[in-house]
Amino acid sequence: MSGERVHDMEEATRLTRAGRLAEATSLIQRTLGRDGSPVAPASPTTPVPAPALAAAEPAGAFLDGAFSAAAGGLRYKLYVPSANAGAPRPLVVMLHGGTQGAEDFATGTQMNVLAEQQDFLVAYPEQSAAANRMKYWNWFRPADQGRGGEPALIAGITQGVIREYAADPDQVYVAGFSAGGAMAAVMAAAYPDIYAAAGVHSGLAFGAAHDVPSAFHVMKNGPARDARLPGEAIPLIVFHGDRDQTVDRVNAHRLLEQWRSAAEPGPADAGPPTEIRATVPGGRSFTQTVYPDGRGDRVMEQWVVHGAGHAWSGGDTRGSYTDPLGPAASAEMSRFFRSHPRRRR
Repeated sequence: MSGERVHDMEEATRLTRAGRLAEATSLIQRTLGRDGSPVAPASPTTPVPAPALAAAEPAGAFLDGAFSAAAGGLRYKLYVPSANAGAPRPLVVMLHGGTQGAEDFATGTQMNVLAEQQDFLVAYPEQSAAANRMKYWNWFRPADQGRGGEPALIAGITQGVIREYAADPDQVYVAGFSAGGAMAAVMAAAYPDIYAAAGVHSGLAFGAAHDVPSAFHVMKNGPARDARLPGEAIPLIVFHGDRDQTVDRVNAHRLLEQWRSAAEPGPADAGPPTEIRATVPGGRSFTQTVYPDGRGDRVMEQWVVHGAGHAWSGGDTRGSYTDPLGPAASAEMSRFFRSHPRRRR
């Protein structure tokens, strides 16, 4: 951690202890906002691979929506594929990172292109500046770590889209990046009755922090202890760059450990994980680790992207926080989601 960031952390802690929470929040948001954690650049001789997805805008409709409830309100974007729905479609809910918005996140992840190709809906809830000036989801606040607050608004958007567009309730998924990845973990923990599987890119474990200073600390060091999931552990796919200077990769490990401890059947009944090491042609190397459950199903996957910073792997550089040299996180999450519809007990 740089000297400037250490000073900001100490100052935020002092302000919090003095009861000046608004000032502490503003300071931490400014500090996080100026740390872009640039992607480790390729060498001049490294060829840049072709984009994993077509750059042309997909032919479906990208609609505006809004949802309000007792906890407040959120705007969102919804991608609806151009083909006539022959059957109930899957739904993927995508949660952007700090300083991002719905359209930027859609561009960077290119999830709409996949949705057009594979015929699924994509909803992009957008954090309001009133709730967080830098548009970070407030994943670190206890009031926003259960079935109230911001999670209730995201769940409300999800349920509204399911009803209005006749989405398949057994194929509803949530994914996010950075603060959105941390909030995706919250949504997966709080609403296993809605979401069948989750994807967390450069995020953090559920309940890892309880206020702004502790959020800043765990981003660099990981949580001091793992919070217990309140319900079942749904299937989970995790991406993280091993040169991430904003959210240390230890957080991916702690998230997986949290999930493994809550998985059914337990880890003692599961087979050993399998590991694959490979390289994107002209791009980055990566390690994929697959964790089966007692039935042999691939219930958790971890993708460590070597040399990557705080960026969506395989993303489009027209969007913020993207790394086109890595494996395509959007495609791998979509593949993982399709293989994990909700189990009927």
